[in-house]
Amino acid sequence: MALQDELRPLVSPITPPGTRFRTVAGLDSAYDDTGAVAAAVVVLAADTLDPVTCAVAHGVADFPYVPGLLAFREIPATLAALEKLSSAPDLLVCDGQGLAHPRRFGLACHLGLLTGVPSIGVAKTVWGDYAEPGLERGASTDITIDGVVVGRALRTRTGVKPVFVSVGHRIDLDTACAQVLALTPRYRIPETTRHADHLCRAALRTASGDYSGSTP
Repeated sequence: MALQDELRPLVSPITPPGTRFRTVAGLDSAYDDTGAVAAAVVVLAADTLDPVTCAVAHGVADFPYVPGLLAFREIPATLAALEKLSSAPDLLVCDGQGLAHPRRFGLACHLGLLTGVPSIGVAKTVWGDYAEPGLERGASTDITIDGVVVGRALRTRTGVKPVFVSVGHRIDLDTACAQVLALTPRYRIPETTRHADHLCRAALRTASGDYSGSTP
């Protein structure tokens, strides 16, 4: 918690001039009962949403699941997966929180600071207060904590529960929401997250039973 408080002022909720998102990466991790983890990163072309490349890293989670401290559990294997890519993607989409976090420093903020890559959090559940947005796709309302806007509840499918978008690092909230809408042409959850979720689960199943505890 002290480290999160120390790093929080370094987060930039501004999109640098001239930024273009040609490739977008989804990040997700799967765990089994032994603590084995498979972290996956799947990079899509932003214009077509076709897969460009992917990587998986295996490890052992030595940090327990603690609400608000997810980054400390997920980042080691996630960074290992990112390091396997031949080049960094233009945007990271985390299955978790950014600024919409009890200390305004969720997984997307932490990962964005460590990598220097623009990052956003797209969560299925919310930290903070919000009013239900309109039922149509694209409707949104602000998420606030202590009266401060930290994200948006964004309807990605008409009549379906919204997702909760917040800035991670080096991107503004309007741009983050526009990117999430571009990544959800068919489903509630971004295509980046869907691909990464499938890959990390498959990788964990493949490793199950002969996992040695080493990182390939």
